[in-house]
Amino acid sequence: MQEPLVLIPGMMCDARVFGPQINDLSRDYTVITAAPTRGDTIREMAAKILDQLPPRFALAGLSLGGIVAMEMARRAPDRVNRLALISTSPLADTPGQAAWREPQIVHANIGRLDEAMAEAFSPDVLAPGPAQAEIMDLVFQMARAIGPETFVRQTRALQRRPDAQRALQRLKVPTMVMCGAHDKMTPPKRHETMAELIKDAELVILPDAGHLPTLETPEHVNIGLRAWMKLPLQLRERAIA
Repeated sequence: MQEPLVLIPGMMCDARVFGPQINDLSRDYTVITAAPTRGDTIREMAAKILDQLPPRFALAGLSLGGIVAMEMARRAPDRVNRLALISTSPLADTPGQAAWREPQIVHANIGRLDEAMAEAFSPDVLAPGPAQAEIMDLVFQMARAIGPETFVRQTRALQRRPDAQRALQRLKVPTMVMCGAHDKMTPPKRHETMAELIKDAELVILPDAGHLPTLETPEHVNIGLRAWMKLPLQLRERAIA
């Protein structure tokens, strides 16, 4: 029996960031969305989500969701059957990146969430094109629904996150690494490096997408996820043998 598919949205995103994937994949799979909105650290977020999930599952994470997914796979390797990492990074924040986030936290704390979001997520992280404005509007809608307190907690978690590169080297499940060619937040080169760290990882770079390929080129993401869900679990079997 095919395992359920767990989708972890990115920072200040809810299930709507995976809307096209839920609509398509739920015809054939049990799809669960679990946003990383509880917990003050990446490890706490991963633990709280794991507590809600079935014993075994396929796991796909986008951006912050990918960072949490890496931690979930590290903590519970016997429960994650396969892993998809989309528009994400295994690296810890540099001091400069951590400092860049501080004004965003200040704005969120004083009720200026839109300003915080505008600083954290600018339109140029998406691919150019007519859909850019509509996607940005949805991003801000999701952020307002989630609220400034979560923005602060997620930002602090990103500032303090551990480096996950060593954990990636230990993965023994079918893994897909996916990104958009226009992603300036987590650029393709970073995904190429991630794929090199993971045994037999599939690298997918989408030429017409940026940081949110699930919304920018949903059909191509759906094709990629469907192919990944059909990969045999040979790596796990070899590890157990």
